[in-house]
Amino acid sequence: MRTSRRLRVEATGDIITPGQYTVLAQLHGNGPQTLRALAEREHVQAPSMTRIVNALTEQGFVTRTAHPADGRQVQVGITPAGKDVLAEAREQRTAWLAQRVAGLSDEDRQTLSRAAHIMQQLAAK
Repeated sequence: MRTSRRLRVEATGDIITPGQYTVLAQLHGNGPQTLRALAEREHVQAPSMTRIVNALTEQGFVTRTAHPADGRQVQVGITPAGKDVLAEAREQRTAWLAQRVAGLSDEDRQTLSRAAHIMQQLAAK
């Protein structure tokens, strides 16, 4: 969990916050979603998600549209600019992690590789 949190922080920087990063990643991976669905997925209260989405909207990284099945609800979707900033954040995260892994001994890298394989197997069950 610490590594996951650290990667989120390293991936963000000056443009977006870690919370905004996870929302953009959700929207990119799962398509448009309601504020409620995003809040539930991120385990935050609706007002917190509203603040995150408002900030992303102001930056042009997400759009709000009427829900196709329920006009009372709003769907949030990622914009091309949001996809770009998400890709940049992921590149920063990957570079940070690659730098740390490069500093490990060969033995530690092999151990890490084996552990990653075991974690993938656990997740698949």
